[in-house]
Amino acid sequence: MGYTLEQYAADCHAALAKDPGPAGRELARRYTERAASDPEFVAKHLGPSLDAERKLIYRDPDLQFCIFAHLYKGAKGSAPHDHGPSWAIYCQVTGVTEMTDWRLVQKPESGQPGKVEKVRTYDLKPGTAHLYNEGDLHSPRRTGDTRLIRIEGVELATVKRDKFEAAA
Repeated sequence: MGYTLEQYAADCHAALAKDPGPAGRELARRYTERAASDPEFVAKHLGPSLDAERKLIYRDPDLQFCIFAHLYKGAKGSAPHDHGPSWAIYCQVTGVTEMTDWRLVQKPESGQPGKVEKVRTYDLKPGTAHLYNEGDLHSPRRTGDTRLIRIEGVELATVKRDKFEAAA
């Protein structure tokens, strides 16, 4: 029997209950890589039946972290962003996502986006997860179909986040 969603969620819960900071999140990142590398887990939660760009597959009733299965069809990118007061873990399951990390050079103010400068670009390949803590600015770019697991410290659809753009 493979790594089940129930075991994955329980492992993440235990790690984050013991340490909700970067150390607990790092353990959750490792568990996410394990889930993304398990063929049975992938077939059940990220296989051909996944037809939504974003599907909630688990919400922790105590800690409020959420696990999502994502399916992106075709090319897709996003502007530099952070996760507001939360954190997130992205884990590639299929395809490749080019990630860019950014450095804040000017805070957002008066409804205007903040300004950022590129720090580095790297690829997330299948089985690879990356933790983005609060304030970590990044942007994904995909040139083809991808599937990924994403854990959010809280459901980000409920969080107000600032906007950012590359500095001139």
